[in-house]
Amino acid sequence: MKFTKEELQDIDNLTEERIDEITQRFLSDFKEGKLKENGWPLTVSAYKVSKAALNAYTRLMARKHKNILVNCVSPGYVITDMTYQTGIITADEGAKGPVMAALLPDNDPSGVCFNQTQIAPFSSSTILYRFLKELY
Repeated sequence: MKFTKEELQDIDNLTEERIDEITQRFLSDFKEGKLKENGWPLTVSAYKVSKAALNAYTRLMARKHKNILVNCVSPGYVITDMTYQTGIITADEGAKGPVMAALLPDNDPSGVCFNQTQIAPFSSSTILYRFLKELY
């Protein structure tokens, strides 16, 4: 079965079990060397798929657990070993968003994506869609 990016975008019909199935299918295809033939990203594939799945889980968990805040944060392009020191902001600057999200008061939004410290729509400029866009 070929992977399509729409599977992780269809939040209205997505379930925890379905996200698990998608990630398990990715792992199986990765191990079998079938990423290309089954429509998965070929560069930093595990990173892209895990981030897209995490963002789908964020939205799903926020809907399911209304008594807690569940959000995701893109810290920005941080200077780290992962970015081969090519980031444009320091780790301290990148930490501002996650810290802010962790300290939100109870009445703040849940199920949203923060781009650093600002709420950003799930669109081409945010985490989920950036990674899903890169799938193709």
